[in-house]
Amino acid sequence: MSDPIRSEALQSQYLTVNLGHEEYGIDILAVREIRGWTPVTRIPQAPPYVLGVLNLRGAIVPVIDMRLRFGLPREEYGATTVTVIITVAGRNFGVVVDAVSDVLDVAADAIRPVPDMGTTVDTEYLKGLTSAGERMVLLLDVDKLLQPQDAQMLEAALPAASDVKAVA
Repeated sequence: MSDPIRSEALQSQYLTVNLGHEEYGIDILAVREIRGWTPVTRIPQAPPYVLGVLNLRGAIVPVIDMRLRFGLPREEYGATTVTVIITVAGRNFGVVVDAVSDVLDVAADAIRPVPDMGTTVDTEYLKGLTSAGERMVLLLDVDKLLQPQDAQMLEAALPAASDVKAVA
């Protein structure tokens, strides 16, 4: 008979989000909050996937568009578009996704390695795959979403952000 406490310790929860027709999982321990889409303040000379920053209760939070980060075409933001605030290495940032699905319990042994897709697909942002019923969920490695050089650029640009208008 298996030990229920031990099996729970080997289970993680993921917030599942949608980008196009794909479903991604974000470790629930990294998620701070989920907000409806609101315009952000653009940062000059930021990478294209960095939309800008938003003021989150006095803290300036960089926001990235996950579609652009993954090389997908940009879509108009709609009623289901949300910004998920996550914490990576003690720093909050927002990721814009098409929609939030649900919270998925994933046993450690249900996570499969990311297959080698050659040079055509960049899998550096993924830490594994799992199935949820008939669906495949790509599990994100949130530590790799914002590159160190991007974080440094944003830190340097934040003082200038107060002089720039918000964009939709």
